[in-house]
Amino acid sequence: MGVPAKLTERQIKFAELLVYNEGRLSPAEAAFQAGYKTRPRQAASELRNPKVSPLVVKYIGELRAEVQEKYGINFEKHISELAQIRNQALENKAWSAAGNMEIARGKAAGFQNNNHLHLHKDLNNVEESELDKMLAKALQDFKPIINSDASDAEVIEETKD
Repeated sequence: MGVPAKLTERQIKFAELLVYNEGRLSPAEAAFQAGYKTRPRQAASELRNPKVSPLVVKYIGELRAEVQEKYGINFEKHISELAQIRNQALENKAWSAAGNMEIARGKAAGFQNNNHLHLHKDLNNVEESELDKMLAKALQDFKPIINSDASDAEVIEETKD
């Protein structure tokens, strides 16, 4: 069973619901509204997996890029806006809001990561060349998500430093 040549209407609807309702709909809710009625959580997971649905993941990335371009969202502006909101909250003695903005800035900058990394292999005794191969494979598998301008070789070289 190969990868389909084009997206289905339900896949397109899922991607659009997911991107255009970011923060208002969960992925499972987007899948349900797109027509995946029986197992929406599983469908949402599969639709966001580049190994299972590479065309959907690519389309989601394209939609997100359009949204970022349309609304001028970039990392620097996002961090700056959060800092301004935090500063206004501090001026108004809204300590909770200020704290929440600082937490949001930390998450955006990658200082706070609530994702759990589960390794199923002890990497302490793995040769560096084998680690390089594993990293290259991960970069290839998740390339639609990473959406980086740097080549895989450049990223691997940077990780060695």
